[in-house]
Amino acid sequence: MVGIYDFGVTTLEGREANLADWRGEVLLIVNTASQCGFTGQYQGLQELYDDKHAHGFSVLAFPCNQFAHQEPGNAKEIERFSRCTYGVGFPMFAKIDVNGEGAHPLYTFLKRQKPGLFGTRSIKWNFTKFLVNREGAVIARYAPHREPKALREPIERLL
Repeated sequence: MVGIYDFGVTTLEGREANLADWRGEVLLIVNTASQCGFTGQYQGLQELYDDKHAHGFSVLAFPCNQFAHQEPGNAKEIERFSRCTYGVGFPMFAKIDVNGEGAHPLYTFLKRQKPGLFGTRSIKWNFTKFLVNREGAVIARYAPHREPKALREPIERLL
């Protein structure tokens, strides 16, 4: 059976990585965009990362341009924007699709593990969040409007 640690990913800098590199950490996996009404959540995600990283927590961000073309930039532009505007220091990955035939296998897996409202398998918008425990189980899925600070307690329970 395939698990979360079986997926390969490409960093924003173009290096190949594997989610097994984060084995044993609590993860918050988020599809992001630079021109979204929820883009300000980068700040809250960074605050969680700063606060909890030393305790075994990471945010993993996957830019996506599937929703109203709100992530049109290339890797360098995405990196410059997120790091300069919000001080993002958590891992960011190459732009991916989260829905449709071209969806990254990681997101196909996440959606299967934790369907959305009414059992939907699609991601509805940018900044949908998946919480993964230290053993690699997908524990929860949070809608885009759920602010990162509201996830502090569920994350702390898993740490």
